[in-house]
Amino acid sequence: MATLLRGEVRAILQPAGTAQYRGAYCPPGVPFKEVRRGPFDGKEDIGVRPDADGELPRHMTFGGGAVVYEYDGRDGQGRAVYRYAPRLSPSHRSVMDGVAEVYAEHKIKGGQ
Repeated sequence: MATLLRGEVRAILQPAGTAQYRGAYCPPGVPFKEVRRGPFDGKEDIGVRPDADGELPRHMTFGGGAVVYEYDGRDGQGRAVYRYAPRLSPSHRSVMDGVAEVYAEHKIKGGQ
């Protein structure tokens, strides 16, 4: 568990919810459930600093802005929940194209 600095709120990263993935790119042959998955889902060693008004940042970015997570309220433990935002993540299309290649290779090799 990470040590929080004064004023920080503990946060957790989660897969996209309906609000984040609706209308997101999903190539043919890829189950839509794959769109929900973000590269940092489940990470919870994060501290988020509220702004001067006490509000948490609306978005959290990783990889130089390539991956975006969107604030979605608090969970039962008081942690800030950030959900993967595929429509806002510049890397999403290329990642999904890579996932499509894996699904296609698996299908060619006789997998289901």
